[in-house]
Amino acid sequence: MLKRMNEALDYIESHLDGEINYAELEKITGTSIYHFRKMFSYLAGISLAEYIRNRKLSKATFDLLHEGMSVTETAFKYGYESVDGFSRAFREWSGINPSEVKKSTKLKAFPKLSFQLTIQGGIHMEYRIENKGAFKIVGVKKRVPIQFRGENPEIVKLAQSITSEQRKKLRSYANIEPYQAVNASYNFDEGWMEEKGSLDHIIGVLTTKELDFEEFDVVEVPALTWAIFSAQGEFPKVMQDTMAKIAAEWLPSSDYELVEAPNISFTGDLSDRSNVYSEIWVAVKKRGA
Repeated sequence: MLKRMNEALDYIESHLDGEINYAELEKITGTSIYHFRKMFSYLAGISLAEYIRNRKLSKATFDLLHEGMSVTETAFKYGYESVDGFSRAFREWSGINPSEVKKSTKLKAFPKLSFQLTIQGGIHMEYRIENKGAFKIVGVKKRVPIQFRGENPEIVKLAQSITSEQRKKLRSYANIEPYQAVNASYNFDEGWMEEKGSLDHIIGVLTTKELDFEEFDVVEVPALTWAIFSAQGEFPKVMQDTMAKIAAEWLPSSDYELVEAPNISFTGDLSDRSNVYSEIWVAVKKRGA
């Protein structure tokens, strides 16, 4: 998988001054563009769009400094529709105007990436693959800021906003595993791997019932294959560490790719937060299927 990711980077590099064909990227990687974007963000720590923008502006700096190109020529070479748009993007990225490149003593560069596999010490990951029919996530949702570490205070507030009466109703809807409250995140903003932007988060239950769910939000989830990871330890650290390992270690070395669907998780008894059981559900499909 990493070999194909690097081949995709080579393709992007050779098309920075032209059109990047996402169908071609799918052919190179053997995966959907959705999976490629997600994997790129997991591994690089920035979004694919941000990487392409940074590489274009870095190459533009070189052209302005060494190739004798004008600001106008450089702007259109790298796909900007106007000189003003290019100048604004360049200034936001580098802190100077493109017309000032030759006079500046401090210039910004963004090198081409390459991916390598680093062996981290053989930490065992417990997971299973399950096919599940279509279901609904019924609960209360909110747009919350993205936060990787610790408990997200906005999610805590969301949980606290659910009344005892609502909890009772939700329990009555739950008719499939895990038969308890779950958390699900979806609709991530583009810059989410840089801990920027927001996502939709819902706290609720899984159900196949066909009802009027009254005041609750409903997220429809189609029949999918799920990679289900279990973890036990300090909450929320162990769960967050497991999510990071899924992205950085399991996905690149597995035969699966991501499918666009909510990421689902739930926890067991929280009375002893130093030893909490949790599960993370990630929708996948066989690579190339």
